[in-house]
Amino acid sequence: MSSLPNQFHALVIGASGTIGAAFVDLLSSSPRCASVRGLHRHSTPCLDFTDENSIAQAAQALGSDRYHLIINAAGVLHSDAFMPEKRLADLTYMQMQATFQANTFGPAMVMRHFVALLDSERAIMAMLSAKVGSIGDNRLGGWYSYRASKAALNMMVKTAAIEVARSQKNSVLVALHPGTVSSRLSQPFRGETIGRPARDAAIDMLDVIDALMPADSGSFRSYNGSELPW
Repeated sequence: MSSLPNQFHALVIGASGTIGAAFVDLLSSSPRCASVRGLHRHSTPCLDFTDENSIAQAAQALGSDRYHLIINAAGVLHSDAFMPEKRLADLTYMQMQATFQANTFGPAMVMRHFVALLDSERAIMAMLSAKVGSIGDNRLGGWYSYRASKAALNMMVKTAAIEVARSQKNSVLVALHPGTVSSRLSQPFRGETIGRPARDAAIDMLDVIDALMPADSGSFRSYNGSELPW
């Protein structure tokens, strides 16, 4: 992370997940990183996307701190209660609400409350999105709620980036596709065989983040740095 100031401060939301934990480990081992803080449902302060107040309260608890890097790695593809929908006939309010809460509403509230914690010198806020959230790249269909929630997240990032640029000209907001990673999220979908280790994915994404400039704010990037279609 050579583009960030020496002894920069980082925050990872969703730090208890596979990718979030990999980000925390990598940043903790960097001699240029002065501190990395991880938030999740059981951290202190806690941050739970099912509890809107917890997001605001977590930001308030950290309000005296400033961060050069904030990464949101939290999200959901499936749960004990549902799997991605294959057909229109599979759609339910319950699944759509749960998916949008985790992948769109929660991250949007993170942007609302945590943008103010970005350092004025140089700061990057990265929201983990997904290539399947690209409308232009959708050729297979299916996965209705997940695709739509990530597409909505991308719009939130793009719109917030326009607003933030007016007052925080050195900040970058980005939607970032991690690729297929071996994790609980991808395991039911051959993730263990076609995915790569979370540490490798986190390294790739940190390299992409490191190269971003304010002119790139509001973009949708893959882990290899390429810009993805909306």
